[in-house]
Amino acid sequence: MAVTKRRAKADEPEVDPDVLIAHYRSMLLIRRFEEKAGQMYGMGLVGGFCHLYIGQEAVVVGMQAAITPQDAVITSYRDHGHMLASGMDPKGVMAELTGRRGGYSKGKGGSMHMFSAEKNFYGGHGIVGAQVPIGTGLAFAFRYRNKNNVSLTYLGDGAVNQGQVYESFNMAALWKLPVIYVIENNKYGMGTAVQRASATTELYRRGEAYGIPGEAVDGMNVATVYEAGARAVAHARAGKGPYILEMNTYRYRGHSMSDPAKYRSKEEVERMRTEHDPIDQLAKSLIDAGHADEPRLKQIDREVKEVVTAAAEFAQNSPEPDPNELYTDVLADA
Repeated sequence: MAVTKRRAKADEPEVDPDVLIAHYRSMLLIRRFEEKAGQMYGMGLVGGFCHLYIGQEAVVVGMQAAITPQDAVITSYRDHGHMLASGMDPKGVMAELTGRRGGYSKGKGGSMHMFSAEKNFYGGHGIVGAQVPIGTGLAFAFRYRNKNNVSLTYLGDGAVNQGQVYESFNMAALWKLPVIYVIENNKYGMGTAVQRASATTELYRRGEAYGIPGEAVDGMNVATVYEAGARAVAHARAGKGPYILEMNTYRYRGHSMSDPAKYRSKEEVERMRTEHDPIDQLAKSLIDAGHADEPRLKQIDREVKEVVTAAAEFAQNSPEPDPNELYTDVLADA
């Protein structure tokens, strides 16, 4: 069993410049979308819970680049970024946030519960850790049907201490299921620092008892994330069983929109923004390598903002669900 801790490299993994620019656009789309979602929440246009992904964009963009459209993705309630990275329409995502008929769950799911069978996105899930057994089940279905696909199962550092996570690890290892457990360690489970909640803070080692290999990854660097993701996906797709990736990342906002985040200092957040921001790091790399200049990156930002503005307008103009929708999608004939 290989359990390794990988640190940031002096030399970045070699990636096609066009691919890096595409990563930049995808991360920027998530950032601008989440900023707009936060604004709309403040205006009372988004109800219920709302957990923003600002700061963590490199994790999902890098990981999604390592899989195919036929592979499965499942995550927790901090899910907007995962939807966008999976190719879901920003208009449908924003409409769901505002509880409108044009949303991916017809306005009934809100921020935490969206789904797209077309994109093989099996939901955000509101119960901490509940998506992990389901993601493991998706991997079981792939193996049972002899399909060479993998399941990307995202969870947070708070969820990693849940019992069902270890039941899933055991099953996945026992049956060598093609699942990659992506632990997004953003340092705080709600308002509790990881070192105050976990007896062992090297979360990538949590599969040791089951023989599951794992590694820690710089989750603020999209190229490094992709490199680790490709390695893990190749392992799972080759029939070698599950793999654990601990993505060391950081969220700039509170746990949810109702969280003032007073459990950490402003200096800590500012330091992470200044020294480790995934979008700024990639922008600097692109400019330093001569792959893009500031005018081009600003043009990408303008294009992304237009997409997000159109999504917000679509959401606000989309009608509310018919009351009869309360009685639909509650039973499936088997």
